[in-house]
Amino acid sequence: MFTHEEILSVTTQDCWQRVGCVTCSYVNGIQIGWKMSPNELLLTVFSCFGFMAVVASVSWLKTRGTVDTGAGYFLAGRGLGATFIAGSLLLTNLSAEQLIGLNGSAYGYNLSSMGWEVTAALATVMMAFFFLPRYLSGAFTTLPEFLSTRFDAGVRRMTVILFLLGYGLVTIPSVLYAGSIAVLRIFDIPALLGLEYGTALALIIVIIGVLGAAYAILGGLRAVAVSDTLNGAGLLVVGVAVVWLGLQALGEGSAREGLTLLLTTETHKLNAIGGSSDPTPFATLFTGMIFANLFYWCTNQYVIQRTLAAKSLAEGQKGVLLSGFFKVLVPLLMMIPGIIAYHLYGPGLASIDLAYPQLVRDVLPGYATGLFLAVLLGAVLSSFNSLINSAATLFCIDIYQPWTGRNVTDEQLVRVAKRVGLGITIFSLLVAPLLQFAAEGLWQVIRIFTGFYNIPMIAIVLVGLLTRRVPALAAKVVIVFHITAYGLFQFSFKDLVPIHFLHLYAILFAIEVLIMLVIGEWRPCVESPLRPRQAVVDLTPWTYAIPCAVSLMSCVAGLYVVFSPIGFAGSGSSLFIPILLGLLIINGLLWVAWRPRSRARWGVQ
Repeated sequence: MFTHEEILSVTTQDCWQRVGCVTCSYVNGIQIGWKMSPNELLLTVFSCFGFMAVVASVSWLKTRGTVDTGAGYFLAGRGLGATFIAGSLLLTNLSAEQLIGLNGSAYGYNLSSMGWEVTAALATVMMAFFFLPRYLSGAFTTLPEFLSTRFDAGVRRMTVILFLLGYGLVTIPSVLYAGSIAVLRIFDIPALLGLEYGTALALIIVIIGVLGAAYAILGGLRAVAVSDTLNGAGLLVVGVAVVWLGLQALGEGSAREGLTLLLTTETHKLNAIGGSSDPTPFATLFTGMIFANLFYWCTNQYVIQRTLAAKSLAEGQKGVLLSGFFKVLVPLLMMIPGIIAYHLYGPGLASIDLAYPQLVRDVLPGYATGLFLAVLLGAVLSSFNSLINSAATLFCIDIYQPWTGRNVTDEQLVRVAKRVGLGITIFSLLVAPLLQFAAEGLWQVIRIFTGFYNIPMIAIVLVGLLTRRVPALAAKVVIVFHITAYGLFQFSFKDLVPIHFLHLYAILFAIEVLIMLVIGEWRPCVESPLRPRQAVVDLTPWTYAIPCAVSLMSCVAGLYVVFSPIGFAGSGSSLFIPILLGLLIINGLLWVAWRPRSRARWGVQ
């Protein structure tokens, strides 16, 4: 039998002809297939479905008898605690394609793309302190319902149409397709099962679609939140294991040696301060990325629905801020493996998107592949079933109920929601495979079409919350203006005005806020907007929300210091240690001083 080093010296054809007993193939020294023996395949399938069965069983036990009412189905009975909120937010946001994409970006470039994840912490702070108290005070179920109270029914109809079109035509099918592609790449399903690529893709799409729909349609939001939390815990465990095993492989058996090698060689890979040629230039963190993250974490229905289901404001704030800390950990779990792959394989991979699949194949023990597949499917299921549940919620609360013009019973609402969820699932199963024919690639499709509704949504909500003079007319004008202007920039003037799409987001946001304020001065509201309904949960803030938020933002600042030319990405600076010590001292003093008398000054009970 040939050794691993001998296999690296032969071509793929020679490898298979000369070494029939090995379970992998190599091209230019890089493994491109992952063959399993029948016993290994059986163990993988058994452990995968075993873990998924445990998740399904716990979800069923936690949700039985709680989804018969509208509040129980759409908002988990307004009884979600911090753990389930944070776990569900985490896994809804972390998708299988992110595992591949972020690690690929780190492998091919550097850590600049961590900006998408780390700066989301600012959005979670804004959600905890500014948006969530206002949402919960009105006992809203959906964002369009809030906009109806602040503006009018016309704004509600326009925003719900934007959400449903975006979810139905792009977001849900793309999540289903991208997740399936991730599973295919990491496990090489066509070769594993001996299927054509198209057949294997359709099979994975159907499996994910059916499983995800079962959670969302039968169990409602509570089942989604419980399953997300369990799968999220599994994903964190597997993520840490891949990093640890990768460092061991890099250090030839010693994780410590691997870490030393990682931090002292090819240090340009550790730079998070992206230049103009990097995937995420550093300047974009202060323009459009702020608004993209604010939309996602503060106004996107399928994300904020978990926080609207909080049992109290304190639990909601805990859950949101805890998810912010998880986001700060994302670069360590979802980008460092890409850099480890660069050290192990060099720049020779055919595609940067092969970095994470390659590393997983090489370092993860065979008996753990089933668990990895289960949590990978769980990450895909999380986004998919969350979107299905939210789309059904939007349709029932913002279209069906107002359209009937009468009080609809909980039984009718839940029945309609299940039918809508089933319809959207079937539609998504038909559309998802077609995305492989997108000429500009999946990421371009998602980015372009999400831009049609994300910026006007956050602009309208912010202006609506900060001023009472702006009328509903302003919100309607901004929606029409944005769709027109953004469409022209994307399809007519894109080559004439070369500008990063995140900078375009910021420019459009500023223009749209200005339009709304001008209309508010020209034709202000003659009547005060309708007062929201009374809150149905306790609105007492979490005692430690403020020091926790300060610590969270300190982690963001510290992470950028560590992964910058001042820190590990450069030759070192005399400022490195003092800055980190300063952050630690500030946080330590704040937590020590946060006594009842100090809290009273902030008006926190």
